Amino acid sequence: MLRLSLPHLDEAAIDAAVQVLRGGQLVQGVEGQAFEEELQARLGCRHAVLVSSGTAALHLALLALDIGPGDAVLVPDFTFPATANVVRLVGATPVFVDVDPASYCVTAAAFGAAIEAWRGPARLRALMPVHEFGHPVKMEGVRDLAQRHGLRVVEDAACALGAQCAGRGVGTLGDVGCYSMHPRKTLTSGEGGIVVTDDAQIAQRLRRLRSHGMERGDGGVRFVEPGFNYRLTDFQAALGRAQLPHLTDWIAARRLLAARYRERLASLARGGRLVLPADDIGHSWQTFMVVLADGVARDAVIRQLAAQGIEANLGAQCVSAQPAFAAFAPRGGSAEALRLFRQGLALPFCERYGAAEVEQVARSLTRVLEAV
Repeated sequence: MLRLSLPHLDEAAIDAAVQVLRGGQLVQGVEGQAFEEELQARLGCRHAVLVSSGTAALHLALLALDIGPGDAVLVPDFTFPATANVVRLVGATPVFVDVDPASYCVTAAAFGAAIEAWRGPARLRALMPVHEFGHPVKMEGVRDLAQRHGLRVVEDAACALGAQCAGRGVGTLGDVGCYSMHPRKTLTSGEGGIVVTDDAQIAQRLRRLRSHGMERGDGGVRFVEPGFNYRLTDFQAALGRAQLPHLTDWIAARRLLAARYRERLASLARGGRLVLPADDIGHSWQTFMVVLADGVARDAVIRQLAAQGIEANLGAQCVSAQPAFAAFAPRGGSAEALRLFRQGLALPFCERYGAAEVEQVARSLTRVLEAV
């Protein structure tokens, strides 16, 4: 089976994790501290805080900004549900916004229209742009909009570590940015997350909340507020540190793979059988998702590709169409997000694949779609 994605853990990364396991300092040791410092240098931010998952990163970001009951947060309607889950977990109201059909990302214009249309009792407090699959949201317009309306910006860059917007790393352009290190991400620690900010007070609270609300000082340990156990282990940090120097090269390889896919699938796009994803100079290409033509049964295509030894899957969810968020579905729905959810097809994609894998997928997908 040609897998949807493969983690890139070489022997050096595995050896680094084993050394931590043998050393016995499994959490809050030197590896975690060093990884945070290296991430700060790589991303150009003042503070990077390691946590146990990308969802934990998003959760702590909202809490550190004091977003909670009585507040509302604008969320793209095409994303993994974690983006909206954390809004509900802090007691706030998610306000779903439709996305651009080519980039799969929310736009400043769509955010602006949602702000103007908002009539709910909750107070709008924040925007959560999602850099879907590594495609950068145009953040200049989002930041200008947030400033005009007095809103905070929490970037969901779960898929976008290493992506760029106007020469800067996405995730570093809002008040807080959040990344995931899930196995399908370009850099993985198995599970894990990163929260970044330039605000020292926010960073202090993030560090406190990830570890039971605890602060250490000259007088010993104090528990300042209720917190969580959202810490990343040191052997996970060692895995991440070993991969970080390769991130630029891996993203370059993914960009080349995306270009190969776009060239090889161009005839299917011209024939109206699918739509290719939009490109961008700053795209980090965590996932390559095409959108099948209306009327093509996406789930049947997935099964037929699997029968030919190729793993494929949906891309992300239209969150407001899920039972957990039915009460928050926008009036009239989110047409683009719903179509991307129903017709999106994620193809095998990672820096370990090359021309042979693209050819295998393209031939099989062509056979399947031409038989429809």
